[in-house]
Amino acid sequence: MEKKIIGRTDVADFPKLGLFQVDVKIDTGAYTSAIHCSQIEEKDQKLYCTFYSAGHPNFSGKQVTFDSYSKTDVKSSNGFKENRFKVKSSIILFGKTYTINLTLSTRDDMKFPVLLGRQFLNKKFLVDVSQQNLSQNQCAHEHCHSV
Repeated sequence: MEKKIIGRTDVADFPKLGLFQVDVKIDTGAYTSAIHCSQIEEKDQKLYCTFYSAGHPNFSGKQVTFDSYSKTDVKSSNGFKENRFKVKSSIILFGKTYTINLTLSTRDDMKFPVLLGRQFLNKKFLVDVSQQNLSQNQCAHEHCHSV
């Protein structure tokens, strides 16, 4: 499979989460991908997640329920280890839908509500740090976003 070139930032859709035109940061230093979730509740073997952020208008408070999820240890860049919930979802980049594993994290104080890590990028993308929003620009030109 030929690898697509992706820049250091982009805009993606997460249709299963009802999140569209979301700013994402490409983070080759991170193994797992992470998405901002303002509230997480585990109850009756289901995971209830609220996607709200004052700084990100597309995170308007929608709640999504996951029947299938797991927990995983994530080590941050400062060496701190955190046990996070992990869910499987979908992401649309360059007009193509991919499966993605996302850890749930409070990223309210971060500029980007989503980080795309190496596990997702591997075998699909090459990162050109001098570029930005390649998927968004291509899709705006070709009308390939699903809104």
